Amino acid sequence: MSKKRVEILIEALPYIRKFYEKVFVIKYGGSARKELESFCEDVVLLKYVGINPVVVHGGGQEISETLNKLRMTTTFHKGLRVTDEKTMEIVTMVLAGKINKQIVASINSIGGKAIGISGTDGKLIRARKKTTDVNLGYVGEIAGIDPLPVVTISKAGYIPVISPIGSGEDGKDYNINADTVASGIAISLEAEKLIYLTDTDGIMDKDGNRVSSLTAEQARFFIEKNIVQGGMIPKLEGAIGAVKAGVKKCHIINGKKKHALLEEIFTKSGVGTEICLN
Repeated sequence: MSKKRVEILIEALPYIRKFYEKVFVIKYGGSARKELESFCEDVVLLKYVGINPVVVHGGGQEISETLNKLRMTTTFHKGLRVTDEKTMEIVTMVLAGKINKQIVASINSIGGKAIGISGTDGKLIRARKKTTDVNLGYVGEIAGIDPLPVVTISKAGYIPVISPIGSGEDGKDYNINADTVASGIAISLEAEKLIYLTDTDGIMDKDGNRVSSLTAEQARFFIEKNIVQGGMIPKLEGAIGAVKAGVKKCHIINGKKKHALLEEIFTKSGVGTEICLN
């Protein structure tokens, strides 16, 4: 073994000790899909060194691609997909039937053990219809989370992989923003970390430079001053809500870079932006 590899292991050792048996909730987004194998290798390693990873995934891009192939029109309102009954069937098929199983299969193929579920399984996520100035159809928000199904899977030695679909009291299923679900799951599990994988190197300031660390108050300022926009807003909102509810730290990192997850967790410098309470 080379000296450099030994130094890497020694640098990681205090973090492995510190995070032993802690829960990490990791939001895996479509922007990182090209590095699925690398991501799964990172997750499996976390499990083997005694950390309990929980994966929450999205899939908006692949839902749009599938709808296009089926020649189904799709519209958005303030970034949210208007979801009628037929569209919800496709959403469920892509999220729970395709992406979820691809992640599970990849984890299993490299020596890990994963079980895929959606928020409808075991009444994990109770949902309600999201109310806005227009009818969004089957777009939901979190009404409550019962973490017992995730805890049971994790304690049995498996890695839970969760699709962001919840069940409403009306018996209908609802599609919920995956960033919001990841934050809610992290809060319910009293997680040590909430980690968002995205397609940028973290949060950028107004000059385009990466910000290595933000407090919840500073993160709120970035939203209010439109320094962050688009899909980064629900990630920062989720991070702010999580740290205020007791999650120790949140991280936003570039999931398109191989093994970025391990670099952020097990090195002093990190590669993304961390958000903490203060």
